Amino acid sequence: MRFLRFLTLALLLAAGMPAHAQALRPEVAKPLHQAGELLKAGKAKEALAKVREADAVPNKTPAEQLTIERMRGAAAQRAGDYAAAARAFEAVFDSGKLGAAEQAQVAESIAHAYVQLKDNAKAQAWAAKAAAAGGNSASLKQLQAYLQGSSGDYAAVARDAAAAVAAAERAGQKPAEADLLRLADAQQRTNSPGQLGTLEKLVASYPKKDYWAAYLARLPRKSGFADRYALDVLRLKLASGTLTRTDDYMEMAQLALQAGYPAEAKQVVERGFAAGALGTGAEAERHERLRKLALKDAAEAAAAIAARATDAAAAKDGNALVHVGFAYVTMGEVDQGLALIEQGIAKGGLKRPDEARLRLGMAQQHSAKAKPKAAATLRGVQGNDGSAEIARAWVILGAT
Repeated sequence: MRFLRFLTLALLLAAGMPAHAQALRPEVAKPLHQAGELLKAGKAKEALAKVREADAVPNKTPAEQLTIERMRGAAAQRAGDYAAAARAFEAVFDSGKLGAAEQAQVAESIAHAYVQLKDNAKAQAWAAKAAAAGGNSASLKQLQAYLQGSSGDYAAVARDAAAAVAAAERAGQKPAEADLLRLADAQQRTNSPGQLGTLEKLVASYPKKDYWAAYLARLPRKSGFADRYALDVLRLKLASGTLTRTDDYMEMAQLALQAGYPAEAKQVVERGFAAGALGTGAEAERHERLRKLALKDAAEAAAAIAARATDAAAAKDGNALVHVGFAYVTMGEVDQGLALIEQGIAKGGLKRPDEARLRLGMAQQHSAKAKPKAAATLRGVQGNDGSAEIARAWVILGAT
């Protein structure tokens, strides 16, 4: 495993002199100073030779021996001699001369050394000492996660990462990306239903395409997720830039046709052709047939939509008004469609009120006048069938 960094106690090399240089005799200070200069130049093995020269001086004082071990640990670690680094830093730790902050640094260095020596038991013990001394660095967290994962204790990884995320949220801060990734990975390995929520936090704070792809792949597997929202997942993929596969373009266009939104199907097909995902390969003829069907159905729908709106207005409930209104939105007639959706919700008798609010919020996001209302509308979607997660995803996309 590659760690963020190795702690080599670089403070020892400040100004090219070892720590406590004022307490050292010249015959000890000189080779240690030379060792520091060699380390700066990237010559760790030569630095170790100078440390041994200092260590050969007889009748060393405790301060001299401590400074030698500090420099030996730093040089050995840089040279890849992790056994020597661990022994040297253990001597420094056991000296009783360190404050809490330096204890944490030294203990972490020892833990890293033991990982390289493949002695995870000792690495865990020293990582625990580093944490007990107040260590809270990103590299220590990564080390602890690695050690827990190596032991198969993903429950512990999830517990620690969740605590770090919660602490950041309580402080009004954005959780660290590394903590969210650790938590999501541990939850996946333990089949935790909380992974979807963690991925949602990840895309909200760090809206990278890879994270969107992971979130949207996980969303349809949510318990109780309704199949009718498959088109909505593909809409989110398109909006987040993660709809790239030919099959996804084909599926989205077909689902839009089935849902009664041929104008949307036409737009998806055209985007697929423009992106090079459609119109090439062995299935090119099939793609072209879908394109012609979408164009034909979109033209027929445009000619009939005014009559459909009249019939919907005469219906005893608002379901048809919501559907026709969203069809107008997909045709680019956003404000007209938005007005019909609002009328449908006001009329009532809706089979799926949360879905109607979802369509209202999506329409508001496309309206220059109503866009400021969209986030509040979408946050009001509370369905447990996947609609609430879809609505929150649109809020996140609207904020990025």
